[in-house]
Amino acid sequence: MSPESRLPHPTPLVAAIPPMTPFVAPEELARRVGRTELLRLGANESAFGPSPRAIAAMRDAVALTSWYGDPESIALRTALAARHGCTVDELVIASGIDDLMGLIVRAFCGPGDACVATLGTYPTLFYHLNAFGARAEFAEPDERGGIVPDAIVDAVRRSGAKLVYVANPDNPSGGFVDRATLASLREALPSDVLLFLDEAYADFVSRDELPSDVVDPRTIRTRTFSKAFGMAGARIGYAIASSDVIAAFQKLRLHFGVNRTAQIGALAALDDDAFLRGVVAEVERGRAEYHALAAAHGAPSLPSRTNFVCIGIGTRAQADAMVTALLELGVFVRKPWAPPIDGYIRVTVGTATERAAFAERFAEALDGVREKAAR
Repeated sequence: MSPESRLPHPTPLVAAIPPMTPFVAPEELARRVGRTELLRLGANESAFGPSPRAIAAMRDAVALTSWYGDPESIALRTALAARHGCTVDELVIASGIDDLMGLIVRAFCGPGDACVATLGTYPTLFYHLNAFGARAEFAEPDERGGIVPDAIVDAVRRSGAKLVYVANPDNPSGGFVDRATLASLREALPSDVLLFLDEAYADFVSRDELPSDVVDPRTIRTRTFSKAFGMAGARIGYAIASSDVIAAFQKLRLHFGVNRTAQIGALAALDDDAFLRGVVAEVERGRAEYHALAAAHGAPSLPSRTNFVCIGIGTRAQADAMVTALLELGVFVRKPWAPPIDGYIRVTVGTATERAAFAERFAEALDGVREKAAR
């Protein structure tokens, strides 16, 4: 027996997973192109920061960083329960939706089980599926990268999946599905199938357009403070589900995984509706500017109910080249990963100053990509 064979090895499941980096940070991208910083328009972070109330509350909380946070997040859950008209037992707090994704997959997808998702949607889900031995079963998207309910139902039938994932509003397309369509999808799915609604961008949509806050034991909804609330670095989000589903998460979650400062900041952020409304209004203005920018250059853009816009560049290769060209000009953007919208780039709404800088560099990069394509 060789010495290497006696060394510790990961489980066969983990060993079989190909090496991957789910997200290359802008700091790393800047190093690769010899820059100290980039215009950050690729991760859908808020350009408008957290509420001043949240900043003040977190600043005051830093002195007690030596304390653990409340493992049950009772104060925050109580405030969220009042906001959504549910009970505290129908809420769980975690370090962002990505953390909640891991809990959902662990709780509802065994090794070999399928989870149905629309091709092209938020890919971090698949990272968790791979890690726990489950698999993705894809439903075909519509022409804008959005969901096709009948395709989702068909994928569930052929795969026997017990979990369906829908991001609404969607990342990366920016599209939105109305509450009636989602209700019809829910009713078309078997009753033992859990519908996972990722509502990371829901704060950019009016509440009367979103699904009702009535808790459905067959549905789980996740929200985050990372987007409209501007607290991505604090890593805090929550899920609304039946008390039975939440009880399953209580068996699995890392109980001290949410830091105390984030809990306090999130609670203060909920108490500043005026700031949130201001962010949503400025994002709406920014989206309109991006659509106008695209049109001025003869490029299509997709309707968006998020804090980003997808702008069509051409083929997938041309969109890849555009991402690279913008990076070389000091701009961090990303792009959809699957057809039919993999010929687009995805641009986060920045401040007015950032949007103006992007418009200049977008024009320069696009001219270069088009000139190269015409050769």
